[in-house]
Amino acid sequence: MTTALVFPGQGSQTVGMGKALAEAFPAAREVFAQVDAALGEPLSKLIFEGPDAALTLTANAQPALMATSLAALRALESEAGLEVARDAAFVAGHSLGEYSALCAAGALTLEDAARLLRIRGAAMQQAVPVGEGAMAAILGLDFDAVTAIAAEAAKDGGVCQAANDNGGGQVVISGAKAAVERAMEIAKAKGAKRALPLPVSAPFHCALMQPAAFAMAAALATTTILKPKVPLVANFVAGPLSDPEAIRASLVSQVTGAVRWRESVQFMADRGVDRFVEIGAGKVLAGLVKRIATRASAVSVGTPADVEAYKAARAV
Repeated sequence: MTTALVFPGQGSQTVGMGKALAEAFPAAREVFAQVDAALGEPLSKLIFEGPDAALTLTANAQPALMATSLAALRALESEAGLEVARDAAFVAGHSLGEYSALCAAGALTLEDAARLLRIRGAAMQQAVPVGEGAMAAILGLDFDAVTAIAAEAAKDGGVCQAANDNGGGQVVISGAKAAVERAMEIAKAKGAKRALPLPVSAPFHCALMQPAAFAMAAALATTTILKPKVPLVANFVAGPLSDPEAIRASLVSQVTGAVRWRESVQFMADRGVDRFVEIGAGKVLAGLVKRIATRASAVSVGTPADVEAYKAARAV
């Protein structure tokens, strides 16, 4: 089988994620210790114990999800013999998951990934005052249709863009609250099955995030990025990147650009990937993959039992 490793984004966080991994595997425990040291605070205590309201804050959720993904990866490496360079054809991540993917592929250090995600989370939260932006999931229409609806809603003022193409007829829009609300009504009138406001603290992946893009450009400019061991299928281009400068530019563009997840998964499937391994908290990406690449298998690894199951499957 040809494998891609994929890493979850914001929304997959839960209090207690990764705790069992840290208790079971020294390699996983070390990841949380390194992230705590890099940030100069006990983020692992917040991850393991909560409260949920603090963990959900974007500046905490982003490095927390990366830490949990890398803890799961290190457990797979130490316990199940996974080698990214040998066993994966591609890595990819959903939004902040791209940083986890780059760390997994050796392009970013764990410490740099943690620091960058703390900056990214804080900058995205600060870019738009709370209550002025919104996001919504449009179900039952394709990306092109939703893109046109967002543009129509924006004609009356305010940013509105298609922000996430998640596949399976699920597209997320983002922008100014009034414009997003207009787009939801237009979408329902044009045949959307549902239009659901999302419980998010800021309108991610739209032009309103430009201040955060400037902040990330500055932070990434002083960060070493190496050539990844395997290509990154990047959100912004929905294609493979291995050149460090192209990766750096894509990470900046990603802040205001759409997450092209459907196209990214399809790209990998079209090049022979028939197994996707989601590494980290939750099972969101495995579910999306199954709707996009219907002939591929998708498994999630986020607990000690998942690590053991992966190890047993390799032994067969």
